[in-house]
Amino acid sequence: MAAAVVGGAFLSATLKVLFAKMTSQEVVNFIRGRKIEEVVKTMNYLASQITTIGLKEVHVGRNYQSGSTTCLVAPETIIYGRDVDEKAILNLLLPNDVASNNHPFVIPIVGMGGVGKTTLARHIYNNQRVIDRFTHKAWVCVSNEFDVHNLAKNILEAFSPQTGIANTTNFNTIQNKLKDYLEGKEYLLILDDVWNIKAEDWEGLSTPFKYGTSGSRIIVTTRNENVASIMSPVQNFHLINKLSEEDCWLLFANHAFENGNSNAYPELKKIGEEIVKKCDGLPLAAKTLGRLLHYKLEEVEEWNKILKSEIWNLPIDEVNILPALRISYNYLPLYLKRCFAYFSIFPKNYLFKKEELVQLWMGEGFVQKHNENEEMEVIGAKYFLDLVSRSLLQRSNGSELCFLMHDLVHDLAKSVSGQFCFRLEGDNTNKIIDKSRHFSYLRTKYDTPEKFNALCKAKNLRTFISLGMKEDDENKEFHLTKKVPHDQLLKLRFLRVLSLSHYCNIELPESIGDFKHLRYLDVSFTGIERLPESTCMLLNLQTLNLSGCKFLVKLPKKMRNLINLRHLYISGTSIKNMPKQMGRLQCLQTLTKFVVGKDIGFRIEELGKLSNLLGVIVISNLQNVINSTNALEAKLKDKEHLTELTLEWDATNGLIPHSERDVLNNLQPHTSLTKLVIKNYNDTSFPNWVGDSSFLYITVVHLNSCGNCSSLPSLGQLPALQDLFIFGFDEVVTVDADFYGSGSSTIPPFQSLKKLRFEEMSKWEKWSPYHGEGEDEGGAFPSLQELYLVECPKLSGSLPKHLRSLTKLEIKECEQLEISLPTASSIRELKLTNCNDALLKKLPPTLQDLRVIGFKNLESLPVGVMDHNHCVEKLFIFNFPVLKSFPRGGLSGPLKYLLIRHCNELEFLMYPCYSSLVGLGIENSCNSLKSIPLDIFPKLRYLKIKGCSNMESLSVSEGHRRTDLLKLEIYDCPNFIAFPSGGLSAPNLSLLEVSNCSRLNSLPENMHTFLPSVQILTIINCPHIESFPEGGLPSNLIYLGINDCKRLICNRMEWGLQRLQSLKLLGFINDDPDCWDVESFPEEDLLPTTVTHLHINGFGNLRTLDNQGLQRLTSLQHLAIGDCPKLKHMPEEGLPVSVSHIQIKECPLLTKRLQRKKGKEWRNIAHTPLIEIIERNRSNKANQVFVLLAPLLILLAFFLIYLLVFFFFFFL
Repeated sequence: MAAAVVGGAFLSATLKVLFAKMTSQEVVNFIRGRKIEEVVKTMNYLASQITTIGLKEVHVGRNYQSGSTTCLVAPETIIYGRDVDEKAILNLLLPNDVASNNHPFVIPIVGMGGVGKTTLARHIYNNQRVIDRFTHKAWVCVSNEFDVHNLAKNILEAFSPQTGIANTTNFNTIQNKLKDYLEGKEYLLILDDVWNIKAEDWEGLSTPFKYGTSGSRIIVTTRNENVASIMSPVQNFHLINKLSEEDCWLLFANHAFENGNSNAYPELKKIGEEIVKKCDGLPLAAKTLGRLLHYKLEEVEEWNKILKSEIWNLPIDEVNILPALRISYNYLPLYLKRCFAYFSIFPKNYLFKKEELVQLWMGEGFVQKHNENEEMEVIGAKYFLDLVSRSLLQRSNGSELCFLMHDLVHDLAKSVSGQFCFRLEGDNTNKIIDKSRHFSYLRTKYDTPEKFNALCKAKNLRTFISLGMKEDDENKEFHLTKKVPHDQLLKLRFLRVLSLSHYCNIELPESIGDFKHLRYLDVSFTGIERLPESTCMLLNLQTLNLSGCKFLVKLPKKMRNLINLRHLYISGTSIKNMPKQMGRLQCLQTLTKFVVGKDIGFRIEELGKLSNLLGVIVISNLQNVINSTNALEAKLKDKEHLTELTLEWDATNGLIPHSERDVLNNLQPHTSLTKLVIKNYNDTSFPNWVGDSSFLYITVVHLNSCGNCSSLPSLGQLPALQDLFIFGFDEVVTVDADFYGSGSSTIPPFQSLKKLRFEEMSKWEKWSPYHGEGEDEGGAFPSLQELYLVECPKLSGSLPKHLRSLTKLEIKECEQLEISLPTASSIRELKLTNCNDALLKKLPPTLQDLRVIGFKNLESLPVGVMDHNHCVEKLFIFNFPVLKSFPRGGLSGPLKYLLIRHCNELEFLMYPCYSSLVGLGIENSCNSLKSIPLDIFPKLRYLKIKGCSNMESLSVSEGHRRTDLLKLEIYDCPNFIAFPSGGLSAPNLSLLEVSNCSRLNSLPENMHTFLPSVQILTIINCPHIESFPEGGLPSNLIYLGINDCKRLICNRMEWGLQRLQSLKLLGFINDDPDCWDVESFPEEDLLPTTVTHLHINGFGNLRTLDNQGLQRLTSLQHLAIGDCPKLKHMPEEGLPVSVSHIQIKECPLLTKRLQRKKGKEWRNIAHTPLIEIIERNRSNKANQVFVLLAPLLILLAFFLIYLLVFFFFFFL
């Protein structure tokens, strides 16, 4: 019964669309190629289901209109019935006494799905008291899979987006960075929608949280009380109950009636009160139905139908789909039903962008035009915003451009889509059926044909989409076996949407043009090098996404044939020329890049023919504009929907054949622009439109390499400008009043500017103050937060004084600048590089981060750099060649990080004043340093010593445990001979690296017990180390790298690695191939079965890979072998079946036997998904192509010679 009622509208909608399309030319053509009997049989079967199982089509009011976002009530703005809950949680969150024995202090909010846990948490998160209390806040959605690695990374990125961990895969490294960020801070973290968790996972994840202050708080939302008890053992969780009937009514009325005024509709009010009773106190149900009925305020009968719907009597099924959500779906218009169901091919918590979804819907044929004047994108956007206004989609908390779907709503989408939408998850491949039309999957590192074998069941598939979560796309390389696009996908001839993005080895088949129905093609961020010419036969193609394809240098020649193309994304490509007559693509709305050519059909006038352009465009090679009147024909001023514009000349073109100023003047855009970039402009001044105050919406201006300009344009009156970058203005001498512009005396210039950067201004001497600036006036730049002055060698005089909002200041290579720095109390970060010594005399009093580089004449730091009046936590000192000492008594204050580089004469005295130091790095400095007593650094976590030629040892008091030490690196210290006697007890150390320590003869003693947490161990060029310590290596070791340690390798059978069940990554490298006398590797029982990556390089005498040793490595995925000139054979029994990636580099004998399809041993590895064979001097792809084509070129040359000889004798 449930399936019948719920599925009725979806199936009815499908049938209506199918019957409506039956007479279209597209379907007629389709039927000609199919058996009509099969089509009729299928249609009759579908039609029969309506009556057989009692399905009904639910009719909606004919006067339905799409809602607008102005009606959408932001969930953080109005919240009903949660005052008591909010007060209780705020009392836990903001106690008068912040001391807590349970640290970190976790507050779980527990309740059933749809009861409003996330809404309450978001409301608290945005409470002004909370904002004032917690400077450091982060919100992270967790959902079904509690992956501690990705979750830790997401938390760190939420707190500190600039932390630089995009490519970090080591959990310990991420945790350490999170510790560093949170230490000493009072923070608030929201972990939203936690479904399940193991106690040991939480214990591992929560370690960094303990380093915040005791006032820190973590709020967790979950449906599961067991989760709450694990995360907060003291049982202080807050149970959130259903809303009272009165509060539920207020929420419903606010969404259903204009301004919540139900009294204007007395009859509907009475019905609505009965509907609210059926919502059972669940806010999600009340809000969703309220939004639905908002559009039916004149239809009493419809309200009664919903009240009396039999769906209310259905039990909530196993996936907890609320009756109210089912009703909301049933009352969607037919076209929205399909769009809504389509969301089921995406995983939960997937972030959607409106434009991307609309283009997918268009490709699927979901967006229907009712008249020729309507644009499909506008209609699709209305569909999307309609779903938002109905609370079926919600804005992401992290981005205004992204949206997501509530878990329960996603369950509904999955339910109503049935078998039409199929998302590959785990081992459910075989569940796909012939009726499936839309297919998606999460890509993995190596995707092989076996993953898609079951697609043969769904030959009528319309959609094939490769998906990836944000953190995966940033951190990994993905590979797709060639057979998938060249064989399996070719059988899916009815595809409308094909997405193979983020694969680094994609190559489209020449027969791609046979996909006649294809409307959407996405190969963005792939390693694709060319598009087949047959791509131009995809006459129905609407969207072609090539963004980030950096190896792509040209487009197919006949792109002009793609007359239905609407969106062409080519930013981030290396395209040098546009195809001819791009102006024929009259439907084109998105063109992210246009390369101007000289000849007819390639010129800038082609842009003028594209009247519908919108969004972002880069116009390059503007030196090819022969006449300024041609620039006018681009008609940029008429393109009011362009938001970001880049105008770029060729930097290598030194000649100016015409006035670039006239060209730029005629390229004036519409005033709706939000971002303007001008590069390599070579004229002496800018036209008046650059900086004109009529550009009300410009927030970003970048002027780059305008070397002949002697003055800056007047930019101070752009009211919305926030980011200004001025680079390479070699002729500017003075920045004067013209820069500020002439505007109202009551509005300061650059009123909204937050970031200002001047760079490479070789002749700039003076920065004149704003004429209205005075001691009692605010002056210009009232909102400026960051100021950068880089490579302005002649700049002298004063800087703007009243920068009251400034937090970050960087000055680099401005040797003539001697004045005192701005003293704004807000300045937290200061970086001075190769500047005048005078700048160090008086520093801002509130500095937290100070970096000074290249003060070549200073023998001592000026008084006051590190006195008690400062709160510097980070101090970097680089390139002080004659600096001899720190202030007497050492560096006082709350210093946490100290990094010293290239200060050879500096004497690092071991004063007992480093009690706060967390990180210490000494690189190529302190020649007098011989030993480092770790006892004087009680909180030290990171220690890096590099290039200290006289350092001999580390020392620590007997029995002293270094529980804080996490990372220890020692490089290029030729006299380093010893770790602390008796061993180094550092139970939390995760990384140990020693390199180029030629006198070191042993690793720390008792590593297996004193250093149990070490996960990464690297030993490079330590020739006197012969063995690992007694007892072996730590059991938690994950990565082991051994480079140039001959004696250690010779004793490899004594390593005992087979006991290390966590070991996954192994690298053995030697720079002297004749040094290691290893003929067979790896011997049986040498390595543990857990190894997934094995890298062997520089084994000059290696002849064979040990068959028994390799076959034991049942987890091996990646095998890399390099520079083994005598290696000739792969194992006779082949490699372990688990191997998915083989890389062979500079192994000439083996390479010959592994030639693709020809080599004698090719069959032994042919089944491997990814095979890379790289020969010496052929790493360049162009060279490889030339080598492969050389025989063909020789034959062609002989053929041409033959023709010439033939014609010569013929005409003679």
